[in-house]
Amino acid sequence: MLLTELLGENIEKFGEYNLLYYDEKTYTNCETEIICKKVSSLVHSLGVEKGDRVLICMPNCPEVIFSYQGVLGAGGIIVPVMYLLHENEINFILKNSEAKVVITSSHLLQKISNATNDLSDKPKIICIDQPNKSDLQSGIEVIEWEKALSNMPLYENPSLNLKESDVAVILYTSGTTGVPKGVMLTHKNLYANSMSGLALREEEDKRGTTIGVLPLAHIYGFGIMNGMFLLGSSVVIFSKFDAEEVFKVIEKYKVKSFAAVPAMVHAMLYHPNAEQYDLSSLETVGSGSAALAVSLRHKFKERFGAEVRDAYGLSEASPGVASQRNNMPIKEGSVGVPMPGVNIKIVDEHGQELPVGEVGELLVQGENVTPGYFKNEEATKKALQNGWLHTGDMARVDEEGYLYIVDRKKDLIIRGGFNIYPRDLEELLVKHEAVLEAAVIGVPSERMGEEILACVVKKTGAVVSEGELIDYCQKNLAKYKTPRHVEFIEELPRNGVGKILKTKLREQFASLALDN
Repeated sequence: MLLTELLGENIEKFGEYNLLYYDEKTYTNCETEIICKKVSSLVHSLGVEKGDRVLICMPNCPEVIFSYQGVLGAGGIIVPVMYLLHENEINFILKNSEAKVVITSSHLLQKISNATNDLSDKPKIICIDQPNKSDLQSGIEVIEWEKALSNMPLYENPSLNLKESDVAVILYTSGTTGVPKGVMLTHKNLYANSMSGLALREEEDKRGTTIGVLPLAHIYGFGIMNGMFLLGSSVVIFSKFDAEEVFKVIEKYKVKSFAAVPAMVHAMLYHPNAEQYDLSSLETVGSGSAALAVSLRHKFKERFGAEVRDAYGLSEASPGVASQRNNMPIKEGSVGVPMPGVNIKIVDEHGQELPVGEVGELLVQGENVTPGYFKNEEATKKALQNGWLHTGDMARVDEEGYLYIVDRKKDLIIRGGFNIYPRDLEELLVKHEAVLEAAVIGVPSERMGEEILACVVKKTGAVVSEGELIDYCQKNLAKYKTPRHVEFIEELPRNGVGKILKTKLREQFASLALDN
């Protein structure tokens, strides 16, 4: 199935209905189809042919969805880029992808313009709102969205001959472990993953309204888009997260479920005005991107009566690999069981499969797995071996097939020859009454190879000392697994989808002397 066929099939199956809500605007599925076909005409008029790349960089808004369908409809390949990225990172992506066109918003124009500064062949820029021409470098062409679309016909090109194996998206990894890599995802990859998620839903839960608060210019955006079309559902799009506004939408649209990250779950849990809203419709919140503290799950259910369900995925798997299910017990610390059509195995450093319960690297196989990295044969060969995707995540599987992500392979701390998995210690720290968040990293140590450093964010008004937290850890864990030092910080560095950037913490505290 091609992603370009989903919207038409949605209209045929469900008829016209309200598809997108944003601020005071509402777009039906039929109105959305018209806009998308005009966007196809627009990007085609700017020289986009089958296989050409179009970079899309803007905060959450309906134009992200319009752009996705419009670019795909013209045979182009979408390059979604988080608008929070630095211009140097965007510059790398522009060069690597050789994007012909950029679709963005006015307040990002200067950043995009600066990112094109050293490009000999500058992309054309479509601005979805009123551009400020003073933000632009010379030689850059800016097309105004509204004005251009008003003159565009509905795009039709029966000779495109798109195939399921054609690349639909190139999604650049965050680059937290080095230079970003462009993950290629085909129509088949994304469709297969959406269908796996659909298979897990109860029939009565398939239609309804959800909340789009995670960045749409990310793999999440394709899950939302494809899910809406397949389910006949709707989405309320948020340009930024606001817990009280989320409460209002849950009450108004009787939202049953939506996807978030742990930081959002935490903000909802501790919001003082939550009791003012009727949140009884809420049944589940999907949590991804970062590990969810067990205590946070319990407290959320106690307050709202809704389950927070953990899941695991990565860009290279489109992204879903495993999830907790409605009809299966939740096992603490587990991300659930593999999604339909997804195979997993745990291997040692030699690639040999390990017995149940043993920790090793997680490998994934399925129709959702990327064919490789764009213009990066070396990385492709390293990640894809003998038909399996090497995730770089350390994990184990229990006797019932539940998957437990122990840690990132790169986050493993080796202290004096002992393997330390930071997640165990992080789970313990956030249970302390004074701790809001914690991230544990290894820092260089001449004596031990690596020492354990806990970076802690305290709750507002909380008072706790380094010594108290170290004592607390040593009372609950083996001493060799506990931190040598605790660093109190204002906030943890994160990327645009809430993932803690441990690379930045390691850089920040690399020179910390813990051998004394």
